[in-house]
Amino acid sequence: MRAVVLVPVLKKAGRKPAEGAILTTRSDEARLEEACGLAAAIDLEVVHGMIVSVSDPKPGTLMGTGKMEEIGHILIEQDAGLVIVDHPLTPIQQRNLEKAWNAKVIDRTGLILEIFGRRASTKEGMLQVDLAHLNYQKGRLVRSWTHLERQRGGGGFMGGPGETQIEADRRLLQDKIIKLEKELEQVRRTRQLHRSKRRKVPHPIVALVGYTNAGKSTLFNRITGAEVLAEDMLFATLDPTLRRMQLPQGRMVILSDTVGFISDLPTHLVAAFRATLEEVMEADLVLHVRDMSDPDNAAQSSDVIRILNDLGIDEKARNERMIDVWNKVDRLDPEARDAVLQKAALTPNTRAVSAVTGEGVDALIEDIGKRLSGVITEATIVLGVEQLALLPWVYKNAMVDGREDMEDGSVSLDVRLSEGQAAELDRRLGLGPKPAAQDW
Repeated sequence: MRAVVLVPVLKKAGRKPAEGAILTTRSDEARLEEACGLAAAIDLEVVHGMIVSVSDPKPGTLMGTGKMEEIGHILIEQDAGLVIVDHPLTPIQQRNLEKAWNAKVIDRTGLILEIFGRRASTKEGMLQVDLAHLNYQKGRLVRSWTHLERQRGGGGFMGGPGETQIEADRRLLQDKIIKLEKELEQVRRTRQLHRSKRRKVPHPIVALVGYTNAGKSTLFNRITGAEVLAEDMLFATLDPTLRRMQLPQGRMVILSDTVGFISDLPTHLVAAFRATLEEVMEADLVLHVRDMSDPDNAAQSSDVIRILNDLGIDEKARNERMIDVWNKVDRLDPEARDAVLQKAALTPNTRAVSAVTGEGVDALIEDIGKRLSGVITEATIVLGVEQLALLPWVYKNAMVDGREDMEDGSVSLDVRLSEGQAAELDRRLGLGPKPAAQDW
């Protein structure tokens, strides 16, 4: 379908950011580019895109009559039947714009819902999309029944036939919403059960988060060797993907690739996808992937931090369990690339990488290992004949760099292991205090 993309820029005097809001420097051009990218993600043919200055938002149409006429002429010239407005629209605004332009009109929330609906592949993903879509549609029922009467009945307080039909449909929607919420609650319980089983096995969780199209899935594939869909497309990944991987220190971890974030994500969408985002909340380590080749990467980072705050991951938690991954350095010109690499080297908990070429990924994996395992120590241990039953544990939990089988049956091992693993090995060898009950 041929579509026209509009990015309204509200310039009404006296507008101030809400208290505590994170200010961003997102440019109008970047908003237009992103909106066109969202449209392309569902195979729409964007024939025209424009930034619309709105000095005084109209409650019935958002924009003035002059601008509406100009856009109407563009629709006729471009033979476009769809208008995407990169801004929330009320049901009345959406209906009035459709009448004025004789074209289908969807706002930013509707577009994101459409993308999510196409991307969802698991039962959980589809349930979450359905729930968000029903909540979105509940306030727009009036648009579906404009051909019915809206005047009151003879009693003065009873609704006419149109009102009755709308209320009936609203009840049906509410029943569906309640049913979906119950199904999603079952999904959440299942996820919690899976997490509880994973906690019994000492495999930490590492979650990838970031703005959509920051390169999370490409990095996920680079680290794990998986083949998750990774395209230069907004919201290429929707359903979370989990893979096991072994760190250089020998420890096994679980890497989780999650849905990309985006600015102005509707509240009910965040709520619907909370079951998915709980993977981030439960993670032992979070990798915040940023597209450093995007001029608006600072604003995108602020959007991600805002959503993490909403999930309960505050600044203290981020400092303790988050690594900033500055991705796509291969797309930068040499001067900008050197500047980013130098800045990353001086910034705590930060790594500059290229998920495509692999540059910096080994150092990132090393950082992950250190954050999850603590300081790595090198040691030579000798296991007597009576201690050889510990060999499988050593090979599973430490990196064995060398082995020598002695004539008396004992084994000498050159190993690298974390402080915690070293303490546990000492305990198993009878050289240290026995800690409280713990699964190893």
